[in-house]
Amino acid sequence: MSQFTKKAIIDSFVKLLNKTSLDKITVKDIVDDCGVNRNTFYYYFQDIYALLDELFREETKKVIDEEKIYDSWQEGFIQSTKFAFENKVAIYHIYSSINREKLEEYLFNVSNKMMVGFVRKDAVGLDASDEDIQLIASFYIFALVGMALDWIKHGMKEEPDVVVSRIGILFEGSIKSALKNSSKSIIKH
Repeated sequence: MSQFTKKAIIDSFVKLLNKTSLDKITVKDIVDDCGVNRNTFYYYFQDIYALLDELFREETKKVIDEEKIYDSWQEGFIQSTKFAFENKVAIYHIYSSINREKLEEYLFNVSNKMMVGFVRKDAVGLDASDEDIQLIASFYIFALVGMALDWIKHGMKEEPDVVVSRIGILFEGSIKSALKNSSKSIIKH
């Protein structure tokens, strides 16, 4: 079996998620949309939940494999969660299902990759400890994921790039300031 078939199954699943809730999608719906038989589906996936795991694993891999460091955490957050922003209805259906933790795990994974890289880039030339770099990144990761989940919960009415840009303006320089504070703390000890 080919990777093309596996991708076609995942694409059909996303297409269906953009139309109906996760709990109402069946394997039959997916194979009918995709044009494969049930055995082909089960060759790749144990069930729909394994398919959901694979979807998020693939999307996370796309972000992690890029190894790109962004000019701003805002740009990085928007790019690293691009799938979620392009598939708002599907994401809302996953959020509203019993598998919400898979969505949260995805958001944490992609945000972690992006934010740690950005904070490390901002720390160049400063004596910030690795522990503080991770702590600063974690603070922003939790804040961004929390805000993203709240945005999903409330129907995703605002455009995410507008909200993220506004947060960026309000917190301009706060990461660099925290890193400098870390450097001062190291010097005193």
